[in-house]
Amino acid sequence: MKTYIIGHQKPDTDAVVAAMALEDLFKQEPSFGYENPEAVIVDPLNPETSFVFEKFGVEAPRQITAEAINEDDKIVLVDHNEESQHLNDLPVEQIAEIVDHHKPSFSFTQPIFLNFKAWGSTSTIVYFLMKREGVKPDQTLAGLMLAAILSDTVGYKSATTTDQDRKFGAELAELAGIADVEAFTLEIFKAKSDVSSLSDEEIVRNDYKVFGFARSTFIDQLETVEQAEILAEKKEALLAAMNKVKQAEDVELLFVAITDILQVNTKLLILGDDEAAVAEKAFGGQVKNNILNIGPKMSRKKEIAPAIEKALEK
Repeated sequence: MKTYIIGHQKPDTDAVVAAMALEDLFKQEPSFGYENPEAVIVDPLNPETSFVFEKFGVEAPRQITAEAINEDDKIVLVDHNEESQHLNDLPVEQIAEIVDHHKPSFSFTQPIFLNFKAWGSTSTIVYFLMKREGVKPDQTLAGLMLAAILSDTVGYKSATTTDQDRKFGAELAELAGIADVEAFTLEIFKAKSDVSSLSDEEIVRNDYKVFGFARSTFIDQLETVEQAEILAEKKEALLAAMNKVKQAEDVELLFVAITDILQVNTKLLILGDDEAAVAEKAFGGQVKNNILNIGPKMSRKKEIAPAIEKALEK
């Protein structure tokens, strides 16, 4: 029997690292009752996470499919709970626990353990659990967890950031021996911005979620320090890729949010008239040349998706 600790599809740094941190916690504290815990991923690492793992000399968890999960295995989900984000064909009846910081959206036929907190990253939650159990991450894992928190909170600039994220981030920085957190954050931002190895369609799918709003809505977010360059050089190619992805995913609306991490600004790339009407209703302003400037909105979870959902309800 094994316990698979699984993040969402197209995993970001937090989804991968939080799973690894939970594996470490479960191994050190057997009272959780999970046998042979293993953090796994369902898709390859993105450029930012690859950079972080290379920096700390860590190998990525192995990638699995649902066929690898036996009938007597348990599953712990991290950094997601929505069915659309699950590993394809995941046996949901084997889910024993969810550790997440997103809005709950699920239904199960049996009781499971839920650990949800409205903090900026799932790694913040896992560190809280570690502290509660008297478990301390080693220097490398502490560095990875700090990177995950900084990534998910956009260097503590996102609206999702809490005092808990800042407090635990400072503790993890001390454990990791990282004195200049600002410089470390900039390293992460630069890695996050590097999309040179990605095709246009891969950029559109780089960090997306499909929301079950009144109209099915695909929202991708690209966090970068090169917003102006991307829009100037790749806008038309990205619009063409967005059209392909919209058809492939069979969604009614598709948006790509291009967020400038340093300037604290997001511009929505608008595919068509339907998206334009919804975006203008959600955020105000006027779409010009397939772009809507929505200002200092950094968080898809707290600022972008809820506004679109509300616009679709009216």
